[in-house]
Amino acid sequence: MPLALLFVLPLVQMVLTSLMPEAQITQLPPDFIPHGLHLDGYSKLFSESHIVRWFFNTVFVSAVTVVSHLVLCSLAGYGFARLRFPGRGLAFMAVLATVMIPIQLLMIPTYIMFARIGIVDTLGAAIVPWLASAFGIFLMRQFFLSLPVELEEAAVLDGAGALRTFVSVVLPLARPALATLAVFTLLSSWNDLLWPLIAITDDEKYTLQVGLASFQGMRRTEWGQLMAGNVIATVPLIVAFLFAQRRFIATMTFSGLKG
Repeated sequence: MPLALLFVLPLVQMVLTSLMPEAQITQLPPDFIPHGLHLDGYSKLFSESHIVRWFFNTVFVSAVTVVSHLVLCSLAGYGFARLRFPGRGLAFMAVLATVMIPIQLLMIPTYIMFARIGIVDTLGAAIVPWLASAFGIFLMRQFFLSLPVELEEAAVLDGAGALRTFVSVVLPLARPALATLAVFTLLSSWNDLLWPLIAITDDEKYTLQVGLASFQGMRRTEWGQLMAGNVIATVPLIVAFLFAQRRFIATMTFSGLKG
């Protein structure tokens, strides 16, 4: 419990700072408790920026990437876990090897490729790199391996094909893994800053993280707006995790990803 409170403290301080006037935020020594509830940071955030547009841009990007992850990674994970084909082990190792490639190494060729197909400075540029991931494939494969194969064999005996077995038998049992993958994907895409910062230049097409980064300048940082924006960006992630917490723990137990 004390350790949990230690992790919650920065979140509480962020919320309290968002309720302070600018003069109190920048004073020395710093104040940790606001002198009353001031909503200046929130009012300036909504009146002087495209925060609403940034929020819906982020929701759209995250929703598309979560859905694509659930579909593509579950299909690939099931293929590596159950289907037998030549080179399966080698192909799986090749997928896992991509985890060791630094994202910075891929940015220039990815930008050039996106520029040639005309999706730079669009939300598509933020979506395409997150359509699937090696970690998602690995997570789903590990979970599918933990399921008893007798369930699928019984479905085949009843006349179900591979796709019907996957949709009707395997996927309902994989809800904990799917919820965990959705949480991980949501966290990654929602908090992605570096790639959208490079690929998107139109401020109306910014995601939340890129928009919030614009409040930090070389000479001045708008702390009130920045803290208010961080509160708005953090609350949906907390709500999503609370909804998926039980399934998240179940997946960590059955997929071999425990501590």
